Amino acid sequence: MAILSADHRELFLPLIEGIHESPPWGAFMRNLVARMVARRAFMVITLANAAPDQAPMVIHTAAPRAAREDPIDFRRLDALRLHPFGALRPGRIYALDEMLDYDDRAQLALQRAALADMGIRYGRWLRVSVGGAADAWLVLVREREDFSGSAVAVLDAVAVHLAAALRTLAALIDQRLQTAMATNALARLGVGQLAFDRDGRVMAADAVAEATLTLVPEAGTRAGRRLHLRPDAARALESACADPLALPQVIRVDETRGIDLLLRRADLALGDPSARPAVIGVLRDTVREPARQAIGVLAARHGLSVNEAALAHALSLGETLTQAGARLHLTAETARNYSKRIYAKTGARGQADLVRIVLTGLAPLA
Repeated sequence: MAILSADHRELFLPLIEGIHESPPWGAFMRNLVARMVARRAFMVITLANAAPDQAPMVIHTAAPRAAREDPIDFRRLDALRLHPFGALRPGRIYALDEMLDYDDRAQLALQRAALADMGIRYGRWLRVSVGGAADAWLVLVREREDFSGSAVAVLDAVAVHLAAALRTLAALIDQRLQTAMATNALARLGVGQLAFDRDGRVMAADAVAEATLTLVPEAGTRAGRRLHLRPDAARALESACADPLALPQVIRVDETRGIDLLLRRADLALGDPSARPAVIGVLRDTVREPARQAIGVLAARHGLSVNEAALAHALSLGETLTQAGARLHLTAETARNYSKRIYAKTGARGQADLVRIVLTGLAPLA
């Protein structure tokens, strides 16, 4: 079958672009339903490392003439014990007759009755698999007549491209997880980051930086954004980005709120191709972790009682022993006794050393 330019435009390109949709491949599914003259369709995507109770991602699509019909109940379809989805050979297209259980007449009658009730008389099943990382099952159905040979040929041509797109999606999901873990840990510490090019334009900013600072579009027709700064701070930033060898440097970016930005040379390990920043800007908000979680971590890590851990955490906030004890409703003598136990169990040589142990340990990430 000849691949038409329309197939590239309406099917293959949406597979690439649709990786970034949420959920993915909505345009691809709509175009595939139209190209195959299907009535309804769905795609189920499962990830190998998903939790057992995590529902799979399901993308439903219907032709305009079936827009008011209920989506295919894929769970009901699965309960019919058609040809087990996991046993479908990846890349092979299965017709509905191949999915029915002809060895059990009662089960076959039940399957046919349920399919008729769901408005499914003809169908095609396709499974694509990515090396154990992800699987996708694509189902397209008709009600009045079977799919033509040319329609099935279109699905066959799509299969290899869908597998490649699924492989890319699985890799992107892994990268998103890594990014989410890193940004979440930094956000717990109140850390925000920005990447600047040599002209001082913002190449990227995390959620903390976006929420803390004001970014404005680049003036004129140039793409990109810049920090909204006082003229002297803007000049200092541009100068540092133009000559990163002179870093590190700290500039005050918000006098009213007392926000400083640490500028350091970019030392990110990036693969090629990549747009490499010249400078990384780092800010830190004065947030602390939730006390309850931190106390639990300190207790578990150092073998402290809950009250001892609460006192240790209070001291790490900069409170004196008297202040911390009063806030925790401890007598002065009890607070002193607790502090001695804390120093013994943590190995701290005093309150300053205890603060170091707490702040450089796991508690701030609780």
